[in-house]
Amino acid sequence: MSALALTSTPATPGRRLRRWLALDAVVTGGNALAYLAAAGPVGRLLGLDTALIAGVGAFLLLFAAGVGWLASRPEPPVTAVRCVIEANAAWAVASLAGVVLWLGPSTAGAVWIPAQALVVAALAAAQYAALRAVPR
Repeated sequence: MSALALTSTPATPGRRLRRWLALDAVVTGGNALAYLAAAGPVGRLLGLDTALIAGVGAFLLLFAAGVGWLASRPEPPVTAVRCVIEANAAWAVASLAGVVLWLGPSTAGAVWIPAQALVVAALAAAQYAALRAVPR
């Protein structure tokens, strides 16, 4: 049992924050790659324009790279982390508003878009809680 204690590193507040950022980067990057590699089929499935899907994929790839870079920092800059949290919150709200106000998604899109918005909102909430726990 003592060997386990010696090799296990407790999840410090800073480490928890970096883990949430890393998870965000992986999930966002995965979506970005899927949107870019299969913009046509994804667009047809979701009932959205192929160019929109490809544009969102390109944006998400850049965002994921930035979030991944933050996650790799021993102490991610607070202002940059706040920007990620705010961007995630804005993305969630815009996604939901888009479904209601101007996008005409298919049934799959009407399920996928709010579902991904909830995931992004949950990431923003977890990142916010982790950032608040980091001593300054």
